[in-house]
Amino acid sequence: MATEDITYWQALNRALDAELAEDDSVFILGEDVGLYGGSYRVTEGLYAKYGSWRVRDTPISEASFTGLGVGAAMTGMRPVVEIMTINFALLALDPLVNMAAKIPFMSGGQFPMPLVVRMPGGVAKQLGAQHSQRLEHTLMNVPGLRIAVPATPQDAYWQLRQAIASDDPIILLEHDLLYFSKGLLDVEAVPLPMHRAAVRRAGRDVTLVGYSRSVELCLRAARQLADVGIEAEVIDLRSLSPIDWETCITSVEKTHRFIVVEEDCRFAGAGAEVAATLSERCFFSLDAPAKRVAALDIPTPFNGSLESASIPTVEDVISQAQQLCSVADPGVKP
Repeated sequence: MATEDITYWQALNRALDAELAEDDSVFILGEDVGLYGGSYRVTEGLYAKYGSWRVRDTPISEASFTGLGVGAAMTGMRPVVEIMTINFALLALDPLVNMAAKIPFMSGGQFPMPLVVRMPGGVAKQLGAQHSQRLEHTLMNVPGLRIAVPATPQDAYWQLRQAIASDDPIILLEHDLLYFSKGLLDVEAVPLPMHRAAVRRAGRDVTLVGYSRSVELCLRAARQLADVGIEAEVIDLRSLSPIDWETCITSVEKTHRFIVVEEDCRFAGAGAEVAATLSERCFFSLDAPAKRVAALDIPTPFNGSLESASIPTVEDVISQAQQLCSVADPGVKP
């Protein structure tokens, strides 16, 4: 049977295994990706199967091994760099921003950049401010980088394989709390285009736009909103650069109101870009101003209760949706 119920990390592992088997130019490098099998088990078993030449443990030096990946991509290899956590990616911004994103343009296309960089991030469980960041806003502001944000095992499998096959530098942002979530994987299914958004739930009253783990919040909120007569449509962006605006616009023109849900801080984040662009493009279709549900603009607290209070909840999404629908229809109680 083609369809299996597996975890998110297993889907990533399957994708890496398939690409390593099919193409000798694919190799993995990063801290603890070899003998240890990766911090979240994503490279488990691959070192034993493919050896240390193709699954390479590196010293703790993000700038160095990301730069090594850039150089390898320039010679025609297809490196997959694993940065243990997105927080450490700040040390690798020079090879990512100044090299990977720029070299294909500065060389007039003479040097493609088939580089994939995988990074877990987000708020997990009391990892502290320095290990709970969401840096998609930093990477989105770099022309030349493409960013995928898979929220399901199926997308984790598809989008990682598509990224490795691409000649562009691609960042795969993976949420810490998704690695052990489960979902269906059909390796024989026809993949969606890598940067196309998906309608996860159809609705008529309000559009909830999410990505990565916030899609789960949107779906849970939509189910509860249905109990009070509000049918929410849920859009999973799947990609933050580029963004599939057409799918979003089609939904907003149907529902006439939308909310962007993200775990990143509200100020200057991905939600700000989505809200601004959709408001521009759908202005005459909107019955009410856009709303944003996001994290507080503070470093993530270590205390568990404060940590939970700093990021969006299902209840936050429900409250905003009820308020938005009451503005559009005074007959609906918030």
